[in-house]
Amino acid sequence: MNASVRLSASSLRAHKRRFAGTFLAVFLGVAFLAGTLVMGDTLRASFDTMFGNATSGTDAVVRSADAITTPGESEGVREPVATDLVGTIEKVPGVAAAAPNIQGAGQLIGRNGDPIGGQGPPTLAGNWITDPELNAYRLADGHAPRGPGEVVIDRGTAERGDLKIGDTTTLRTPDPVKVTVVGLATFGGEDGMAQVTFTGMTRADAEKYLTAAPGEAATIQVRAGPGISQQELVDELTPVLPKGVEAITGQESAEENTEMISSQFLSVFTTLLLVFSGVALLVATFSIHNTFAIVVAQRTRENALLRALGASRRQVTVSTLVEASAVAVIASAAGLAGGIGIAAGLQALFPAIGFPFPEGDLVISGLSMALPLAVGVVVCLGSALLPAVRAGRTAPLAALRETAVDTSGASRTRAVTGLALIALALGVTLTGVLASPSIWLAATGAVLALIAFVVLGPVASTTAVRVLGGPLDRLRGVTGGLARRNALRSPKRTAATASALMIGVAVVSLFTVFGASLKATMDQTVARSFAGDVAISTPSFGAGGSGLSPRLADAVQRLPEVDTAVGLGRGVAEVDGKGRTLTVTDPVALERTFDLGEIRGSMNGLGADGIAITENEAGKQHLKTGDKARLTFTDGRTQTFTVRAVYGRSELAGDYVITRDAWAPHRTQDADTLVAVSFKDGVVTDDGKAAVEKAAAQYGNPEVQTRDEYAQSAAGGIDMMLTLVYALLALAVLIALLGIANTLTLAIHERTRELGLLRAVGQTRSQLRAMVRWESILVAAFGTVGGLALGAFLGWVLVEASDGASDSAFAFAMPPLQLTVVALVGLTAGALAGLRPARRAARLDVLRAIATE
Repeated sequence: MNASVRLSASSLRAHKRRFAGTFLAVFLGVAFLAGTLVMGDTLRASFDTMFGNATSGTDAVVRSADAITTPGESEGVREPVATDLVGTIEKVPGVAAAAPNIQGAGQLIGRNGDPIGGQGPPTLAGNWITDPELNAYRLADGHAPRGPGEVVIDRGTAERGDLKIGDTTTLRTPDPVKVTVVGLATFGGEDGMAQVTFTGMTRADAEKYLTAAPGEAATIQVRAGPGISQQELVDELTPVLPKGVEAITGQESAEENTEMISSQFLSVFTTLLLVFSGVALLVATFSIHNTFAIVVAQRTRENALLRALGASRRQVTVSTLVEASAVAVIASAAGLAGGIGIAAGLQALFPAIGFPFPEGDLVISGLSMALPLAVGVVVCLGSALLPAVRAGRTAPLAALRETAVDTSGASRTRAVTGLALIALALGVTLTGVLASPSIWLAATGAVLALIAFVVLGPVASTTAVRVLGGPLDRLRGVTGGLARRNALRSPKRTAATASALMIGVAVVSLFTVFGASLKATMDQTVARSFAGDVAISTPSFGAGGSGLSPRLADAVQRLPEVDTAVGLGRGVAEVDGKGRTLTVTDPVALERTFDLGEIRGSMNGLGADGIAITENEAGKQHLKTGDKARLTFTDGRTQTFTVRAVYGRSELAGDYVITRDAWAPHRTQDADTLVAVSFKDGVVTDDGKAAVEKAAAQYGNPEVQTRDEYAQSAAGGIDMMLTLVYALLALAVLIALLGIANTLTLAIHERTRELGLLRAVGQTRSQLRAMVRWESILVAAFGTVGGLALGAFLGWVLVEASDGASDSAFAFAMPPLQLTVVALVGLTAGALAGLRPARRAARLDVLRAIATE
């Protein structure tokens, strides 16, 4: 063992450059993984601290005991509690103070006329709690609201909206309210709660604009007297609270808030980063394996001499693995430091570009360091294992031969195995997508397809390089022909080098196709379901935005240019014990403006006790027209509705439709999410749109769009997602480029004598550089073409699997322009990867190169 270690150390010192690419591949993969884990721990700790500081004065929270949670949402909707409970609570022994917390949606308009926030994080409004210990916000400048229209806003919102004390602006609640900023506040020591916006009003204003009726609050905040613990306070409160109302400790409330953010955002964000870390490490695996395979092939004569001198197979294998271990440990340790740097950079970058992350010190846990270190070492050793075993099998007689070159390529066994895997992948995928829809089967088929591509790489590389490099003979003459023959020299090596880039391009292509399909799906949905001419909406996603005034649709309906204007509101209820989202609207106008498919029954007679549901939901709930459905609302009341219509399509109209009269007794803060408008015959779209914009300006100036514009804006978040995906995948592509460059550098070392002879017989330096660059481009072209094919296939699988798992119909789309850009990026990457090896080859001294053994 000692001899193996000394031999490995000597080899590493003598050939440091050979492992530069491997070092960088491991370093980048480990750094990304470590940075992701550190960032996740830091964010969780920051939110814990922020909520803990903000609620430190609240010892108990009184709220409704039950919540209705709809599919796809982690936070349920609770019934308000009566504010007159404050008097009862204040009489409980141990209570020092209690205050109602009235909260709803409220979006401020900035100085430039644009709404502040609304792109994900909530836009909140509520009453300003005068007890400073019960108020999560601390007054930093100005004074608390004292009269109608006076508000305090958080300092972060003021900065983003360019607002200051004394300014007058509009608050959408969703009805527009003129407000004057009289104070600025902080949250938990920060300028605000991440990117959440908050507007504090007087209690009277909050009850007027944010609740259905006075005397209701979201919760009641309670502060304990001296010497009373939070749990003791809860125990004292519980007996006096009415049925359906509960008390929890302030600590539990803070933990729930943190968990809500973690489940809704942090988990998704960190999972996304971990997925791309995995992609980067997978790409690195190919690059590392290829490096060690080439090094072992080049050292065949050296290993044979060791065997001839008495070294055992085990010693040669161990020597190679020790080299891999040394590279793995050093690169992984450096990657940990790089990961901490990445986390620090992300922590500074994301708030600057609008991501809702609070400030805080980096949290570096043992797991966040140990896991990436272990993964880096395992990936490196696993990648080097087969080349190490191959090195140990070197026969002593190989010492009598010239330096061996890895010329292994396509075998019949590999071809048969690869074709069998492709057949199996297609069978499993088509079964999971078309025959018996199953995401797990589709995913299994996708993984098998990836394995099949890797196995068939050496078989396909020979044909692919001949086809892709065919034009080079005519375009570049002898130089192009030599580049093509060099790429054909070792099919396995070419395939392994290209596989790293192939995986990166495949994942990029996968998301490109899926993003284009989502856009096509939205276009299809709007074109098929929305029969109106213009749509009025507020640009927001996530929990942000305040919605549209329910009075807006009636105001637009009165315009002479308008035939029908229908607003779509949102309600929540349990339908036969299951949380469901309700569409609150005028059913007759809905039928005139939206294509609902085949309708059984009538939308005309829903009234205050009728409901319309989609055919799909009717099947799930075993309901048909005339049947009774029990709806339990957030106010705790249960009402029996009669199913008076069953319609075919749900995409924009929702699965359950009730009238505004039916919703009115149970509503809280009422708002529409969309107003669809149809013009009268003969009205030009531009004229009608201008009239609607003028009417809408009085209701907070929401956006008025044509059908095409609405479909495009509804899919706007997809472009943002793709931008983030491309940025993250750039790391995987970079690692693939390092692999190509490292392979070419090692190949040049292997072909030193050959290159010297080419120079001796008249090849110029520029021709030699061009030959190496074109070889790099051919390898990259092979990887890019394979990645495009694999990515398009996986994109189709993902779209079809989503279609089978969802009630909505997904449309598959292949974006030629974007995929062409991906292909050009792949080829450009190949050209860049070949620059340094080409320069190095051109600098070889001719006589020394010829004399090299």
